[in-house]
Amino acid sequence: MATVAAAALATPLLLASASPATAHRHDPAERAAKEAAKLSKKLVHKSSAKDAFKHLQKFQQIADSTGGHRAAGSLGYDASAAYVYQQLKKAGYDVSYQNFDFIYTETQAERLSVVSPAPRDIAISAMTYTKSTPVGGVKADLAAVPVDADGTTGCEPADFASGTFTGKVALIKRGGCTFAAKQENAAAAGAIGAVIYNNTEGSLAGTLGAPESGKIPTGGITQAEGAKLAEDLAKGPVSIDFEIRQLQEKRTTRNVIAETRHGNAANTVMLGAHLDSVTAGPGINDNGSGSAGLLEVALELAKAEKRPANKLRFAWWGAEENGLLGSEHYVANLSDLGKKEIKLYLNFDMIASPNYGLFVYDGDNSDGVGAPAGPAGSAQLERDINEFMDRVGAPHEGTDFTGRSDYGPFVEAGIPSGGTFTGAEGIKSAAQAEKFGGTAGVAYDACYHAKCDDIKNVNMKAFDVNIDVIANAAGTYAHDLSSLRKPVVTVPTDGDTGSGGGLHDGHDHEVTE
Repeated sequence: MATVAAAALATPLLLASASPATAHRHDPAERAAKEAAKLSKKLVHKSSAKDAFKHLQKFQQIADSTGGHRAAGSLGYDASAAYVYQQLKKAGYDVSYQNFDFIYTETQAERLSVVSPAPRDIAISAMTYTKSTPVGGVKADLAAVPVDADGTTGCEPADFASGTFTGKVALIKRGGCTFAAKQENAAAAGAIGAVIYNNTEGSLAGTLGAPESGKIPTGGITQAEGAKLAEDLAKGPVSIDFEIRQLQEKRTTRNVIAETRHGNAANTVMLGAHLDSVTAGPGINDNGSGSAGLLEVALELAKAEKRPANKLRFAWWGAEENGLLGSEHYVANLSDLGKKEIKLYLNFDMIASPNYGLFVYDGDNSDGVGAPAGPAGSAQLERDINEFMDRVGAPHEGTDFTGRSDYGPFVEAGIPSGGTFTGAEGIKSAAQAEKFGGTAGVAYDACYHAKCDDIKNVNMKAFDVNIDVIANAAGTYAHDLSSLRKPVVTVPTDGDTGSGGGLHDGHDHEVTE
């Protein structure tokens, strides 16, 4: 009995002395952190720009064989989607297409020439969903809308003096309201067309938002050209030859959605990139780069981790260039539970711009300008990306949630969002050239939305850094979401409202000013 009693007394002591080590070995939080660190390190090592470049070559081959582009609703897009689908299916993902209808647009003519007083040609970009001129265009006088001191030129019907614009093309400065509102007010004043010029450096590509919004033929030109036309008009009449024509028809396109077979669906980690190009070119940087980087990481993840703790879902969006239509359709069709299950969304759009900056979406609005902070958790996503980039020695800056890429619908739904971007048609500053390299005074991507956005229009260094960001995020969040609960200390930073065109990221779906 004494022996038994002694043993009984000793047992709790043994348990007590062993319990800290046992608890240490079986602590779920620590185990999750270790698994996350192990997987993220492996994915960063295995995922490479060199391998992802092979996907870019495939996208280029597809564009070359399908009319030079991969726009949603075209054979080029369908072939791109099929390629991504097949790669993911072969890797073992649950893969599906999500079909939706939309209005396909393809610009057939965009031309602006000054006939008098001094003949010259001016580059112009047709707004998406614009009305069309007759074939051959129209000849008309130009009439300038007076520039408001508050930057809301053309936003009120009263800006268009009675009788001044009848039968003429309105010249309107960007700012203060949507392009759709400006051309609608011009149309109501009797204008037969609208030319909107930028209020910052760089070209101006945009959309009127919806097919029913188009009232008159409308295009965008640079700030410099607009200012020159306004200066000429102050001296006397200016006559122009103006042609804007655009095909618009209902078509069907699709998102590609792939998710891991295992992992807790209540903790779904989502990463996405748009797969479509504009019709002007093959879209290798915009956004073959984000699509290829995402595909590379997804394929390496499938080889490295069969049973992630959390479910990972990857998306390749269609019709982003028509106004975020693929991501909007996806989010709109999520149930309330489906939205709650998505713990974060990371977006990767244009991640290999040739004259790149390394921009991280500003989740906490630390720059204090432009769009407000993202939904709760967005600040943590920004911090996590910044900390990783600091660890690998990659300089970075913030860029705003302007709503001009596929994070937009997720932000609106209250889902924590983040991601990276390397710049569009915005102009690189001298300070950015010193920080990132490249050339000051030149666009981040001079081939943005152009035919030359081809396989040569890629900076492999920027591509590699951003692929590592994707790999680190996928590996970390596959096992460990604890960082989303760690407070962020916001430190004010310098920044502007976007790194594309000063006020936006420069994408074709730019609607607002």
